Amino acid sequence: MQPFTVLTATAAPLARANVDTDLIIRIERCARTPKAELGQWAFEMIRFDADGAPRADFVLHQPAYQGAQILVCGPNFGCGSSREMAVWALAGLGIRCVIAPSFGDIFFSNCFQNGLLPIQLPREIVETLQAELAQPGSDLPRAQLTIDLERCEIRRASHAPIPFNIDALKRDALLNGLDDIGLTLQRTAQIDALQSADRLRRPWVYPLN
Repeated sequence: MQPFTVLTATAAPLARANVDTDLIIRIERCARTPKAELGQWAFEMIRFDADGAPRADFVLHQPAYQGAQILVCGPNFGCGSSREMAVWALAGLGIRCVIAPSFGDIFFSNCFQNGLLPIQLPREIVETLQAELAQPGSDLPRAQLTIDLERCEIRRASHAPIPFNIDALKRDALLNGLDDIGLTLQRTAQIDALQSADRLRRPWVYPLN
């Protein structure tokens, strides 16, 4: 998993509330599309028209936000079904961080298993960021944010940093590019020592080789 330390990138406002996992990636795409190809179908229902042509009004198709790696979203982002493919689709689209007032619980947890940083901030702060990013004539420098996971702060030009909170274990895992399996494997020596001692105490528990 790619570590997340400091990211300076284009940020795009997606202010609609209750963006569910089906809007992020349709269920039929989950069944037939390899993980590496899911990004092309992210936000399919609002990103393309009925003929499959890109919608000019979709935020990531607008010049100021093309190539965005940060989304600043409305409340309850990632609600709905528990499909991990929603996070895979966002990552495949190039998204590395989502900022929102609130998240669907399972989506929020899945983000940390896939190197995507979800940041929860008060609604008024999120709406202020969205307004700044959506100003008419926004150019790339104005639409850029720096997400500093080491300092747990968001920085933008000519403004004070915005602090954010994140569970310490999840923060360390992202900084080091580790999912739950990776975190467990860091303790391989301790696990082996525990099993060796337990084999001596309870040999009948372990099958004969």
